[in-house]
Order: sequence, then structure tokens, then C-alpha cells
Amino acid sequence: MSIPISRPIIGLEEEEAVLNVLRSGMIAGGAKVVEFEEAFAKFVDADHAVAVNSGTSALVVGLAASGVGPGDEVIVPSFTFAATANAVAFLGAKPIFADVDPETYVITPETVLPLISEQTKGIMPVHLFGYPAPLPELLELATEKGLELYEDAAQSHGATVENLTTGAVGKFAAFSFYPTKNMTTGEGGMITTSDPEIYRVARLIRNQGMEQRYVHEVIGLNERMTDISASIGLVQLNRLGEWTERRRKNADFYQNNLDPALKPPKVSEGIYHVYHQYTICPPDRERTIAALEENGVGYGIYYPIPTHVQKPYADSAPSLPITEKLADEVLSIPVRPDLEEEERSLIVDVLNGSVSV
Repeated sequence: MSIPISRPIIGLEEEEAVLNVLRSGMIAGGAKVVEFEEAFAKFVDADHAVAVNSGTSALVVGLAASGVGPGDEVIVPSFTFAATANAVAFLGAKPIFADVDPETYVITPETVLPLISEQTKGIMPVHLFGYPAPLPELLELATEKGLELYEDAAQSHGATVENLTTGAVGKFAAFSFYPTKNMTTGEGGMITTSDPEIYRVARLIRNQGMEQRYVHEVIGLNERMTDISASIGLVQLNRLGEWTERRRKNADFYQNNLDPALKPPKVSEGIYHVYHQYTICPPDRERTIAALEENGVGYGIYYPIPTHVQKPYADSAPSLPITEKLADEVLSIPVRPDLEEEERSLIVDVLNGSVSV
């Protein structure tokens, strides 16, 4: 038996949706992109959405539309994929790396507050693995300090904290539809916002700075999503709720059956976790990995090298002890919605066996 950690779920509905677009002759940004934007904005409970060609593009365009640039600092986690910091640095601003909570893996007001300076423009939490950062508290801190709050929601489609949906709280949020995410468009991203100016400027930037053809209002790029991708996204969005509940059911099974020594993830009250990843911290990661490999169970280490010690940032790397410890300990296991019961049971048996005396 081989159990992959993740794989996209693509069915006949997606195939037919793509064929309909191909047959229509409108392949690039057209009616399907607009339909997808409207549906996703409603799903997130935001006023607007701007579809782009990747989650990284969503970060870059959202930050640029927010006016982030040279001389600015944006506080971000290091314990995440490097795109979060890279988007800030790409615009000439400086990412300031915050440590994370050791149980939830997200930044908090306590880890952010000491890093605020006169150059700080914003705070950008990542809702890592589908677990939402403490948005009410971070928004309160940002408001108190006169800062902006942005959201990297690449992994948190539908997650909520105290009934607030990720993607609807910050000045903008960036989502990813990469094939391993909770829903996919093949490749793509989305900016959500309730700020009309962010919406207007983001639309300009993603389309070469144009609203009217050949009239360039700002410097922009081609960051557009195709109708092919949007047609897949519309089908996937309709199934996302069902898939999320399956992920949560799989996570509940793990929570109830894994040995506590594996340190299953903590979920606080008021949190709706969407489990992009189910991440544990086994006492001996290499031993657990060997057991998984022996039994054909896929796994991932997210993320083995923290962003702040990567080459572009290493010269000014701060000390982030929790981030560095987690990078040495975390291990993600399959939690995908098409996981079979017998597969879940095998995974639990293998994991528990790896920590038994």
C-alpha cells in the first residue's frame, strides 16, 4: 500500500468545465474569472476578490496595492514557506521575522510587539497548516500602533477564528490554489479585500496597469488568471465544504487515537481548523520517518529550513528559538479528504508503533 501525503482531486465536473471553456473560445480572463471572483469573495465574506496566477502573485500584488515598498518593514513569521518574506523583499521592503507560538505555530501579539519600529508598515500573519492566527488580537495591536494588517491565507480556505473568516479581516489577504492546497485551480491565487482602493489598484497591477486598454495608470505586470483555471476553481469551491469536513474528520480520528508522545496539534476554543496539514512533533523524527517509509506512508517536513536563515536573509538573521526547534521536530502526515478508513488506521498504527518502547 502506498499512501501519498497529498494529491489534487480532479473529477469529471472539472474536466467538463475546462472543456466548456475551451469550446467557448474565451480562454483568457473572461466571464469565468469574474464568476469565480464573485463566488470566492462571498465565500470569504469580503467585498471584493481579484484572481491572479499564483499565491505568490496574490501576496506581491496585494502588498504593492497596499503601498508597501522601499523603507517599509513588514513583520512576518519565518516558520512558513519563503514566499511570505520574499513578496515583501521583492517590493524593496524589509521582512522582519517574528517567532511563533510553540503549540499553534503562528505569530501572536506577544511575538510581534517587540519588533515594531518607526519603519513598520504592517503585520502579516500566516494561517499555517489551516490554523488561523489570532486575528482579533493582531488587529487590535495593529490598530493601536497605527499599522496595517495583511493576511497570508494561502493554507486557510474557510478557516475561522471567533467566527471571523480568514481572508476577511486584514486590509487584504492572499490565497493560493496550488495543486496541494485544500482546493486548486491547477495553479492560481486570489486577493480578497473590502477596501475599494486596494481592489482597484490590485486589478490594475495584475493587468499591466490598465483598466482601459492601452491606457497604463500604474506600473503593472501580467498576473492574470485564465478562464480555464477559474472554471476548475468554481467546481472545487462548490466541494470545498465537503472536503474540509472530511479533513476535520480525519484529524479527529488522529486526535483520538494517536499516542500523546507524538504531540498532535493543539486546537484552541473558537478555532475552526481546516487542516491543510496535520502536523505532529514525534520524539524521534528520523525513527518515525523510517517507520512511515517502511509502510509506504507519505509525509512532509514543513518547513525544514526556516526562512530567516535562508541565504537571502541569513546575514541579518535574528534568533528565533521556537521556529528553529520546530523546524527540527515537525512532521506532517496524510489528512487529505479522500483518505480511506483503513489508510487512517494503518497510519495510526505505524505512528504509535514508532514511539512504543
